Amino acid sequence: MNIDLHNHVVPPTVIDALSKNPTRYGMSIEEKDGKRYFNSHGRPAELQPVFYDADAKVEWMDRNKIDIAAICVGPPIYFYWLSPEIGLEAAKLANDGIAQMVEKRPDRLRGMAHLPMQDPDAAIAELERVVKEYKFKGVEVGTSIEGVELANPRFRKVLKTIEQLGCFLFTHPYQCLAEGGMDEYYLKNFVGFPLDTTLMVAHLMYSGALDELKDLKILLPHGGGYVPYQIGRFIHGFNVRPEPKMKTQTSPADLLRRFYFDALTHDAQAARHLINRVGADRVVIGSDHPFDMGPPDLMGGIDAIPDLSASEREYVCSLTALSLLGED
Repeated sequence: MNIDLHNHVVPPTVIDALSKNPTRYGMSIEEKDGKRYFNSHGRPAELQPVFYDADAKVEWMDRNKIDIAAICVGPPIYFYWLSPEIGLEAAKLANDGIAQMVEKRPDRLRGMAHLPMQDPDAAIAELERVVKEYKFKGVEVGTSIEGVELANPRFRKVLKTIEQLGCFLFTHPYQCLAEGGMDEYYLKNFVGFPLDTTLMVAHLMYSGALDELKDLKILLPHGGGYVPYQIGRFIHGFNVRPEPKMKTQTSPADLLRRFYFDALTHDAQAARHLINRVGADRVVIGSDHPFDMGPPDLMGGIDAIPDLSASEREYVCSLTALSLLGED
């Protein structure tokens, strides 16, 4: 069995809302030459059926040898920039739409909740509703929220609720806290996304947040950004500098395996290093479908990982994901 835990959608409920009232949500669906487009980080992205149609999504899964996919909204429609009232409304539309897609193909799709993080109290209420009504086991949240790191105390009660409800947290970037030098060449995606993941991990480690959230399982996309390659620097800095120990006495060495990682590194040697560093039981398949930063041959990329044992492959392709989904 092959399970994909990084797969995006733009639910039909959201598409309908954006088409009817673009001013309210600060975003529109544009039509050109008989095709529909939405704004993806300042660039038009074609609204293909695989974004919103459950059967089209499953057809893609069949072609790419994926048995189960956990679907979550794409970063362009996080809606964190909206007022708390409208943000909650948009999150409800997204969650109801994802639930409708899952209901159409429950054998193949799983849902991840989307939360209005601009209002932590509303985020908790919506999370509790979605877990109760739809039994979602995953929650997608941005690595930062409108320029504020996820480790900020204002979000702590949301993270604690995710932990208490037994869900896993999928943290996906949509901006980057660090600005500058990334305006050209689409570097905000190539460099900015993995950098924001790395900054988020550093803040969670050094702030003491993970000392409070001892059972929270956090899944990182894009191979974990720069974390698996630079974790030694995190550890060395903690050992020799006073600043990282101001809020915690827990070394990053003891926190690395608190995180889970998708294998989407676009490089077989990098994926091998990731597995060596964190263990296959912390790695899953991630497609980033349908965005163009997904791999051209998803399972071929897994096959190309050097010296991948049968046991490691079983963890990466299914066992780790089943554990996170509570289906092991």
